[in-house]
Amino acid sequence: MMNRRSFLKCGLAAGALSLSSFGSLGSLTACNAGAAPAGANYGASPQALVAKRWGMVIDARSLNESVDFERIASACHKNHNVPFIDDPKIEVKWIWQDSFEHCFAEMSTPHLSSRHKELMFPVLCNHCQSPMCVRLCPTKATFQRDDGIVEMDYHRCIGCRFCMTGCPYGARSLNFFDPRHFLDEISPNYPTRTEGVVEKCNFCAERLNAGQLPYCVEASEGTILFGDLEDPHSEVRQALENHWSICRQPELGTGPSVYYLLSEGDAHA
Repeated sequence: MMNRRSFLKCGLAAGALSLSSFGSLGSLTACNAGAAPAGANYGASPQALVAKRWGMVIDARSLNESVDFERIASACHKNHNVPFIDDPKIEVKWIWQDSFEHCFAEMSTPHLSSRHKELMFPVLCNHCQSPMCVRLCPTKATFQRDDGIVEMDYHRCIGCRFCMTGCPYGARSLNFFDPRHFLDEISPNYPTRTEGVVEKCNFCAERLNAGQLPYCVEASEGTILFGDLEDPHSEVRQALENHWSICRQPELGTGPSVYYLLSEGDAHA
């Protein structure tokens, strides 16, 4: 009997053969580069919010209480039909909390203060400028929009988990089971996924297309900013200009689009 690994190999080989038969080498190159599939900006309206490169700035000085985070996570997960599975091995998450040591390991020291060890940060997909997940996806299920958002076409996902292996931030989750079995109610705002499909934060692309800000931004009461990183006059750029900020593992060269505001003392503690 054919196991999953053999099935995937055969499927990828068949796909490559199909492309070579009906398209040029240039088409295959575009596929591997993660070009957005047709209709990637589905539902975009005349009032859609636009940017050259979307980015997020999280005020970690204010947003570190569990009650504040729960409000934000609930808004995100409830409206995106993210299932709640109380098992870290198979859980599905779009935004979650993690410690300073795990989020910023390169800045951690053997004698990190207790205050910093206990400090929790909201983390999510970084929508990298050079996303490894896009390069590794064999089916274009993961692609990057012109505005920098790394989005997914769930119908193309084959559950190979190459993107999960390549993501250095642990921002992707695989649905080991039908996620609808773990939803108390289904929101009409976003489609549910199926077993065997990977998912992650999408920067609320569907809301941006409708002229609305991400759910987490609205629920944050001003502690999360969202805007164009390429616009020096945008709110996010002004916040980064006027405050000390850090991002996760910048040394990897992925170019994260999510930044955290800290006091200068916090950053060097």
